[in-house]
Amino acid sequence: MTIQQNWETVEHRDALSAGEVWGLDAQQADHRFYRKYAKRAIDLVLAILLLVVLFVPMLVVAALLLVTQGRPLIYSGHRMKAPGEHFQQYKFRTMMRAEEDRGATGAYKNWRITRLGGFLRRTRMDELPQLINIIRGDMSFVGPRPPLPEYVERFPSLYAAVLKARPGVTGLATLIYHRHEDKIMSRCDSAEETDRAYYARCLPTKLRIELIYRRTASPTLDMWIMWKTLLALIPGCDRPRKRRGR
Repeated sequence: MTIQQNWETVEHRDALSAGEVWGLDAQQADHRFYRKYAKRAIDLVLAILLLVVLFVPMLVVAALLLVTQGRPLIYSGHRMKAPGEHFQQYKFRTMMRAEEDRGATGAYKNWRITRLGGFLRRTRMDELPQLINIIRGDMSFVGPRPPLPEYVERFPSLYAAVLKARPGVTGLATLIYHRHEDKIMSRCDSAEETDRAYYARCLPTKLRIELIYRRTASPTLDMWIMWKTLLALIPGCDRPRKRRGR
C-alpha cells in the first residue's frame, strides 16, 4: 500500500480503494474477541479505577489552573472518532486563550503555553480528563490519536480505515513518532508553515504507523504501548537508546 508524500498540494484524497480496505481487513491478526468486546471492557474498568484514584490529584491540578490561569479549566476540542462521527475531546487547558485556534501546534503557538501548562504537557497530566472520554466510549487507552475534522474531510477513505480502531489517549504512532514530530513542528514559525510541514512530513508517516497498528492490534501490543508510554513520562527513561559501538 502506498501513501504519497506530496500531500500539501492535495485538497481531497480517497487514498484507499474499497478493495484495498477489504484487503487490509483480511490481513488483520485474529484478535476479534479482544477488539470487539474485551478491549472496551478493560478500558471501562481501568478508566473508572483511575478516575477514583486520581480524583484528588485532578482537583489539585484544577485548583492550580484556576489560580494561575483562570477559567475555563478544561479545553474541549472538536475531534473525530469515525468519518461523520464527532466528539468533544477533553484536556486541562495549557494555553492562553486565542480568538482563532486551528490546526496542528507549531512553534508559533509556544508563547501561549503557560508555565503550568508546559509542566502538564510534559507529564501528560493535561490528558487526565480524557478518562471521561474513555468512559463515554469516545476513546480507548490505546489507538490512533483522534484527528481534527479537517484531516478526515481531506482524506476520508484513509481515515475510514484508520478509525476502524477507536481513537486512543496513546498509540503506536504517538509512541514511535512523537519525538520526531515535535522536532519538525518546533521549526514552524507560522500557521501556514505548520500546516505544510504536518501534511507533507508528519501525517503520511503517522498514518502508515496507524494502519500497522490496525493490522496487528492485540492485548500484548496494547500492554506494551501503555508500558512504554508510562516509562516515557519518567525523566531519563524517554531518551532513545544509543546504538552499540557509538
